[in-house]
Amino acid sequence: MKLLRTIRLDDSDTFLFETAAQSGEWAVSGAFAFANLDPASLEGKARAAFRAGFLGIESLGWSTLVHIVEASPEDRAAAVATLARQLVDRFGAPDLVVALPAAEEEIAFAASLADHPTGMLAAVSRSHEAGFVREVFRALRPSVEPPLRVFDVRQMTGEEYALPEHVDLLAMSRGECR
Repeated sequence: MKLLRTIRLDDSDTFLFETAAQSGEWAVSGAFAFANLDPASLEGKARAAFRAGFLGIESLGWSTLVHIVEASPEDRAAAVATLARQLVDRFGAPDLVVALPAAEEEIAFAASLADHPTGMLAAVSRSHEAGFVREVFRALRPSVEPPLRVFDVRQMTGEEYALPEHVDLLAMSRGECR
């Protein structure tokens, strides 16, 4: 079986999110972390987590990317138990009897996202549309030809390439941006 693990290719997650996941944590989509929040009211680092974060289940930190890895039945059981404990301790589940099925469902969903070759990366894009949270997941195939790069930076000009929203990562890292 396969599951998702957080991966940190650089330090950007440490200033993009309030809490960054440690590299190598089991991960889930994490949309449930926003269940009692109005996504339209989120700003700054919370908004960044909503828009593009996977949730590391040990730290409850966020990761921009996850990678698809082989997992044993024991790994899966441990991930379910860890998430269930977090649901009780941090998300208000009344007890483990209630939290375990919810954790199982989240891990099963994460496993369904891992239905790609081992080693592939995945990214999420989350939006709030007509009162519903919409998630789009993308599988990213790592480059196998030197130089090994995840991103290829190209200069683009013109309004057709303009981003719909400006994100100043340096200002966010200093706490100046909402």
